Amino acid sequence: MTENDYLLAWGLYALAALGCLWVGFRLTGWMWRWLREPLRVVMAVLLLTPTIIDPVKDKFAPAVAITALDLLFKVGSNVWRAVSDLVMYGIIAFALYALFVLIRWPLETRARERRERAAMAAQRDAVEAVADEPFAADSGDRYRNDPPDAPAGGSRQRLEPRL
Repeated sequence: MTENDYLLAWGLYALAALGCLWVGFRLTGWMWRWLREPLRVVMAVLLLTPTIIDPVKDKFAPAVAITALDLLFKVGSNVWRAVSDLVMYGIIAFALYALFVLIRWPLETRARERRERAAMAAQRDAVEAVADEPFAADSGDRYRNDPPDAPAGGSRQRLEPRL
């Protein structure tokens, strides 16, 4: 295998892995966030982890493929190296994910509290605005421009001419 073939194979694998990752993201989109995100981390680690297959030539291959092929053909020469690479990259990825969650958690808590305060203030302002207007038009006012029960798109009733 020449250097160009090797790079072409890795390029094709990278494109296929990103496609599989995209499909995995679409499949896990409906799940609860605290289940969806770790599953996505596992998918990314499984698809994007390389392992060395030839230390002399610095040749790499996907760790999942090496593990599956070595177990399928009962060769076993690179299985433990590939599994250890998967475990190492998995630990690193989950440590980064835990750091991300620890940073995100207080920010989301503050944002949720801020939204609740804004909603309560808007509700309070709406109640005060209605109470402060003594001459406000009531809903039965016949001189209002927009009837309260009119649909947003206007009147959709059919008008028939009288004969």
